[in-house]
Amino acid sequence: MKLWRNNNAQQVVREGIPVIFPRIWRYSLTLTGTPERADDLAQAVVLRALEKAEKFEIGTRLDRWMFRIAHNLWVSEIRKNTVRAGGGLVAIEEADIISPEPGPEAVAINREVMMAVLHLPEAQRSTVVLVYVEGYSYRDAAMILDIPLGTVMSRLATARATLGQKFREEGQARDAR
Repeated sequence: MKLWRNNNAQQVVREGIPVIFPRIWRYSLTLTGTPERADDLAQAVVLRALEKAEKFEIGTRLDRWMFRIAHNLWVSEIRKNTVRAGGGLVAIEEADIISPEPGPEAVAINREVMMAVLHLPEAQRSTVVLVYVEGYSYRDAAMILDIPLGTVMSRLATARATLGQKFREEGQARDAR
């Protein structure tokens, strides 16, 4: 019976990866800051998901499981090797962000907001993307990030305040001109 369950879990994972991959890549870009590193992290997530497919519980959310893998890989492997070694983040202006929205205004607004989000501290950045971009509940984000629910709420409140202040200041500067 266990072999049958494992085969089903592997099948669910294999079939779900193509659907979830664009979201995993976008989250990887948020964590790493560069398309090249996002590619590496997203590929590592897929590889880990395939290797550990038998641990996926059928009936739970595959996307949440894969986001958790991405977060854990970044924290334990990639972050250690890049940020601590001085690799750091690249300016968002150098990264090509593909927007699903048509029209130049939407692209400009999305880019401006994403630039502001990517300048937040890493903990706030990853939390903002999980909740506001990916649509996870606070509870799901807490589970993915392995932090208390209150910490998710605190990070989001701080990020909203920071972003609000930034856009207020920019608006005032535009109005003064």
